[in-house]
Formats: sequence, structure tokens, C-alpha cells
Amino acid sequence: MWKINAFFILTRPLNVLIAGLSILVGSFIAGSLSPLVNVIFALISGSLIAAGANSINDFFDVNIDRINKPYRPITAGLITKSEAYIFSMLLFLLGAGLGWFINARAFAIALFACVMLYLYSAKLKRTVLWGNLTVSLMTAFAFIYGGIAVDLLDKAIIPAVFAFLFHFGREIIKDVEDLAGDSADNARTLPVIHGRKAAFIITTIIYVILIIVTILPYLFHIFGEAYLIVVFFGVDLLVIYVLFSMWKNPAPANLGRLSTLLKLDMMVGLISIYVGRF
Repeated sequence: MWKINAFFILTRPLNVLIAGLSILVGSFIAGSLSPLVNVIFALISGSLIAAGANSINDFFDVNIDRINKPYRPITAGLITKSEAYIFSMLLFLLGAGLGWFINARAFAIALFACVMLYLYSAKLKRTVLWGNLTVSLMTAFAFIYGGIAVDLLDKAIIPAVFAFLFHFGREIIKDVEDLAGDSADNARTLPVIHGRKAAFIITTIIYVILIIVTILPYLFHIFGEAYLIVVFFGVDLLVIYVLFSMWKNPAPANLGRLSTLLKLDMMVGLISIYVGRF
């Protein structure tokens, strides 16, 4: 039983939940949850792919996690590296396979996501910005995936753009948090190569752009006042707080706290998009 629990933790359930909800919101924002079977397949498929991505990430990050996150299942000795690898490959195969039952475009995106997420953990994560861009693009694709499941892609673009910018900033903050472990593992991330200050400057620029972009759907009468209230007070103000806090206290513990706050705030972002339809 303890091993099953360890595999469950390996997948990072909160991240998987957010991925699944993003797909669901992508379908709903597109204007339909029909055919419902496609939406269900997309939700399960995307969740499995997200779980596989999180699992393979731990496989490749063992040396980093020994320093930054010794409590993770592999570094804590609860799961072996080979078990984590096989588990992640099964999740990828199941996730991509379910995409086939949606439509050809969904299968192509699912397959592309699996390849890119594998490459991210194996190589791209340890490069300047390419890893951050990959993860951000994949989170944006969750909304695209939901839109494609109901053959209504265009309206899913708005939340996809929001997700891309939101995650892009958060990924850089996480890189600064993991600076010690990444340096020890010779990872060439933005803060390792160009320093913490440069990483914070780029994060600030990204989040300022995000705040501006979140207001545009209201100004262009795409979403109503309910959306504006939720996105401003629930998302934008927190992003502003994060920016001030990271500059004031760049300690890894505080950055980890801010990263967690941002992860939880993704749920608020989804709610703002949901209420925007009414």
C-alpha cells in the first residue's frame, strides 16, 4: 500500500488536477462540452500525460532533488529509478493512446506533448529559458487540447495565453529557488548562467505583461465584470505581491512559498475564466 502511495505522490497530484481542470475549462470556454465522451477522454488523457511528465522529471532530477527535495519518492528510497521510469512511460503511452480516440489533431498534440515533456526533463530543463518555455507551452496546450476535443479551438486561445505567461514566470522563480541544486548538477538555467537578478528582472517583465493581458478580455467585451473582479483581486494582486516579495526576500524558502501560492492561484485563474462566460 505504501508503494502505491509513493507512486501517487510521484505524479504530483495537484499539478495533475490543474492540468485536468485546464482541459475541462478549455472545452467549456470554447463553448461546448459536447461530445462529452471526447471531453472525458481529453481530461483523462491530459491528466495521464501530466502525471507521466511529473514522474519522468523526478527520474532525471535525482541528483538535484537530493539537495533541493530529499523527501521526493525516489530520493527518499520509496521508489527506484527504474520503477519511476517504467511508470512514467506507461502513463505517457496511455495518455497518448487515449488521444487517438478523440480525433487526429488531439492525438498529434498528445504525442507531441509526451515527446516535449520527456525532452524537457532529459535535456531542456538544464538550458537557459528553453526548459521554462517548454513547460509553459505545455500548460498552455492543456487549454488547446480541451478546445480541440470539442472542435472549437479559437476560444481556447485566451486562457492558453494566460497560462503560458503565468507558468513562464513561475518556472523562472522555481529555477532561482533551485539554484543550489541546479548549480551542483551543472544545469545551465537562467539564474545559474546570468544570476538571480537577471532572472527576477525577466520574471517581472513577464508578469507585468500578464497583468496587462488579463485586463484585455474585459476591455474588448469578451468577458464581463465578474471575470474582471475575480482575475484582478484573485490573480493580478497576488502576482503583484509575488513580485514584491521575491525582490525583498529571495531566500529559497520564500521562493518556494511563492511558487506554492502561484500553483494554488492557478485554480483562481481557472475560476475567473469560467465566470467570464456568463
